[in-house]
Amino acid sequence: MDSLLSNLKISVPEKIYVKDPESSTLGKRIIEHSILLIHEIGFDSFTFKKLGQLIGSNESSIYRYFESKHNLLVYLSSWYWAWIEYQLVFETHSLTPSDKLEKAIEIVTRSIKADSKFSHINDTKLTTIIVNENSKSFLTKEVDQENKEGFFIIYKRIVHRLRDMIIAVKPDYKFASSLGSTILESSLHQHFLKDHFTTITDCNDEVTPTNYIKNLVLNTLKS
Repeated sequence: MDSLLSNLKISVPEKIYVKDPESSTLGKRIIEHSILLIHEIGFDSFTFKKLGQLIGSNESSIYRYFESKHNLLVYLSSWYWAWIEYQLVFETHSLTPSDKLEKAIEIVTRSIKADSKFSHINDTKLTTIIVNENSKSFLTKEVDQENKEGFFIIYKRIVHRLRDMIIAVKPDYKFASSLGSTILESSLHQHFLKDHFTTITDCNDEVTPTNYIKNLVLNTLKS
């Protein structure tokens, strides 16, 4: 699977960007260093001016790729979920319904180790950004319009995949979409709590978010 993933080009909805950052060396540097900078200072403090200073490029050159830092965050979020989706497809292929669901939960909830298959993407730092900042990509006044334009289609597609796996295990379960979206959002939330609010989660170095969510989902479907 690693060799397959290393040859993949992650596809992100075209309306998110002005120019595909994967199409040029500068675009890839924008993505690479935006991940490093957002990870270091947070999305709220991040600006294109600071990014331009970091990469030695005019601020205007970054606007040729993204209309705003919001669109850049949506791009990073979409890239992350597309990368997760590729893993989901490859690693669950040909498994039985119950094994497929368990494996899918592992994939979308596990911690990421430093093992990037993409030279300009620091996957561990990108994952931290998604845990800390992902909700900011859609908690906006423009969410409905951006949703119509397909900004969040990859995230929604993963929920639909999880929904279908849940139905395959328990066809009469009435809340498959809700449980699918709960898996994704609970994973991010529990990873955040584990790192920042340890007294209100049972997740720690021994008990992972994956352990918790597997227990939650599988016991829910048994009832």
